[in-house]
Amino acid sequence: MSAVKVSFNSRLRSLLVLALIAGGVVALRLTDIQLLSHDRYLKLAERNRTQVLYQTAPRGRIFTADGKAVASNAPSFDLYYLSAGPKEESYFARLAQDFAPRLGMDKEKVLEKLRQGAKSGKAVALAENLSPKSVMALKELQLYYPGVYVIEENKRVYPYGIFASHLIGYLGSMEGDEWKNRDLSLDYRLDAKIGKNGLEKKFEKELKGRDGGVFLEVDYRGRVRRVIEDRKWQPGSDLYLTLNYAVQRAAEEGLKNSMTGRGAAVALDPRTGAVLALATAPAFEPGMFVPYDDEPQPKSKRISEYNLAVQGIYPPASTFKVITAIAAIEKGGFNPEKTIYCPGYYDAGSRVFKCWGVHQHDNFFEGMADSCDVYFYTLAAQTGPAAIEKTQRMFQFGKPTGIDLPGEKAGNLYGPTKRARNRSYWFIGDTLNLSIGQGELLVTPIKMAQFAAALASRGKIWRPYYLDRLVSNQTGKIIQQGQPELLGTVDIKDSTWDLIFKALKQTVDSGTASRVKMKGLNVYGKTGTAQNPHGDDHGWFMAFAGRPGEEPSLAVAVFVEFGKGGSSAAGPIAREMIKAYFGIEEEPLRRAESAGGTASSRKMVIPTAPAAQIMSNMDTMQRLVLSIGQAQSGGEE
Repeated sequence: MSAVKVSFNSRLRSLLVLALIAGGVVALRLTDIQLLSHDRYLKLAERNRTQVLYQTAPRGRIFTADGKAVASNAPSFDLYYLSAGPKEESYFARLAQDFAPRLGMDKEKVLEKLRQGAKSGKAVALAENLSPKSVMALKELQLYYPGVYVIEENKRVYPYGIFASHLIGYLGSMEGDEWKNRDLSLDYRLDAKIGKNGLEKKFEKELKGRDGGVFLEVDYRGRVRRVIEDRKWQPGSDLYLTLNYAVQRAAEEGLKNSMTGRGAAVALDPRTGAVLALATAPAFEPGMFVPYDDEPQPKSKRISEYNLAVQGIYPPASTFKVITAIAAIEKGGFNPEKTIYCPGYYDAGSRVFKCWGVHQHDNFFEGMADSCDVYFYTLAAQTGPAAIEKTQRMFQFGKPTGIDLPGEKAGNLYGPTKRARNRSYWFIGDTLNLSIGQGELLVTPIKMAQFAAALASRGKIWRPYYLDRLVSNQTGKIIQQGQPELLGTVDIKDSTWDLIFKALKQTVDSGTASRVKMKGLNVYGKTGTAQNPHGDDHGWFMAFAGRPGEEPSLAVAVFVEFGKGGSSAAGPIAREMIKAYFGIEEEPLRRAESAGGTASSRKMVIPTAPAAQIMSNMDTMQRLVLSIGQAQSGGEE
């Protein structure tokens, strides 16, 4: 008997211990729910009794330096039926009859959505992303139909169309990987629009605001009972760029209306490196990715995201003659008044290299103004390729400019050192090609603009930057500010700079760059025509300008793909950019010759009949070379 009693007491104690343990677990759980995790469970409970109709916040705007909002927002509307309203079939029939035509929808489709909402007890979207012109009539009808609710949202708009499209970028719907890798601190929804390219993508976190919404009370079955709160959105931060609206517009219009409609134009402030224009053609309409649903949709949304201004690499052609000249002057023994005779070709012994004209006797200033290839062939042969390569490196050729944009190409520095590293030979022909910017030498349009700015500032190489400031719309404070950054300086003699400035000024005043000659401005420039084995030659124009008595404040580089000639294709675009920057309305001074020639052509002869006489004194191989032309020789400027 005692053994049974002991066994019973043991079991009783075990049950008591289990009861205490269970009670402790329950107490701990209650403590967690009531105290430790109270806020979390309160939110869950709140979520169970509420439904939210989200309202997209306005993205931060993007402004030019002169205050143009080139990316902004416009109202967009969603039409909802809330099941707290009437649910009779007759009511639905009248509602569908009135709303369907204004929504551009079939009546039966509207009825189907209304019935779906009534059955589920949840809010249902009848139509989304409606334009303001459509919603005015809907708001009037809303007065007569309880349960219909118009929600105002925001959509991205680009008031100036293609303006700086490759820089600004565009929006698109969030895709699978983007959703998985999204920033959890931002309130993205499955149908969210995010930056896909350009500044819209780079500053996505800053531009995106905090969405608002209409908070609805629902019962335990999810049926809408009432509107609890209409919570206002918080707009994103605003971007202020260094772009000059007039200069950018002139660049884009010029490229669009050029011979091929393909190319790039870049303008920099040579005192800081600020980007005043960054244009690539063909451009695209960023607004086509965010149209209203009740307006005609674009037939195709295929575009090229290739930003030729920072990714396109081409030979710089005769614009590079400035480097050859600096190398020759710095080496010593250079006489700018010494003339070199140009018969229209240069005999290198084993090969004959053409010039684009017969310039007869040219000194340095005339050689630069005429862009005489023979003058620079001779200069390069006397100077040597090592000095030319060294000068390239001083101006940071073969390196990216450092602009904060994805995919910038570095180009290719060309010289005997690199060739030696590859264990290949360097020939006299390589030196001659290098002297006029041909061969393996490659640059981007933005590199040429950086080079023009370095010339204008007498040797300061700035990193190009486009962000002036990023400003919070909540506090008005500056979150981020762009700053000039000096990458290096070119250490050459003041007398060298003086000669270069004089030569480039004469090139504008009476030479191949005379298209940009203007009253009241000091303009310096150089043309270039890059040989292209795959089709028509490419056109270059490099220039910088300032008002008399002031340091140059504008540097430009214009490239027209397949433009045939730098003066004719790229020159007019550079002229319009300069006029836009300085606010010049009158036409530039007319040159002595027609648009097809240059003021310096008074002593230049195109080698037609005289070339035949020249050729008669040459051996058979040289005649053949001249007759077919050299792919490496300079073309018409």
